[in-house]
Amino acid sequence: MSWRATILTLFPDMFPGPLGLSLAGDALARGAWHCEARNIRDHGLGKHRAVDDTPAGGGAGMVLRADVLADAIDAAVTEADQRPRLLMSPRGKPLTQARVRALAEGPGALIVCGRFEGVDERVIEGRGLEEVSIGDYILSGGEIAALVLMDACVRLLPGVMGHDQSGHDESFENGLLEYPHFTRPREWEGQAIPDVLLSGDHAKIARWRHEQSEAITRVRRPDLLTPKG
Repeated sequence: MSWRATILTLFPDMFPGPLGLSLAGDALARGAWHCEARNIRDHGLGKHRAVDDTPAGGGAGMVLRADVLADAIDAAVTEADQRPRLLMSPRGKPLTQARVRALAEGPGALIVCGRFEGVDERVIEGRGLEEVSIGDYILSGGEIAALVLMDACVRLLPGVMGHDQSGHDESFENGLLEYPHFTRPREWEGQAIPDVLLSGDHAKIARWRHEQSEAITRVRRPDLLTPKG
């Protein structure tokens, strides 16, 4: 069975968006993965299909109602659906490459895109939503974050990338940032390709790349080198 993403959003026309192009788009057309965007407003209340209300206790903005979102979730999944239920949220656990790979190896995901000031806490708990963040900043809604998560997963699916090894020699896959890349011309604006990369000695090349990865990580992301626990 192919990887399936079901997205609950107020803006279903945003999907598949850029994921309908390039390698992800080719894989989507082949049926290697599926993208279903469902409109939360279909479950809205009253003549105007209201989906939000003022925050309890006062404050700015509006909050996505628990009853409306729960109905949207219940209509999108069955009891047999074992896919994780994700809520794109700036207060969520940061998305990592390890989590992406785990999601890509599974059946897919139900992805809820928040809007307004947030989502009623009761539906997060009542429907077992896992909050996921793509970074320490605020977006207008969860749609772009959902596209980021989906792109990270889809590119790891078998047959999506031209060379499967491409997914294993990248930043974060081995706890380090990726080494520098070079290609023709051999010299450009007075800068030459490092001799070791032209030596044909694969052991030396592998050692050089690892050393470069460690050096770049030490300068740019020393937190990745800090022992966990």
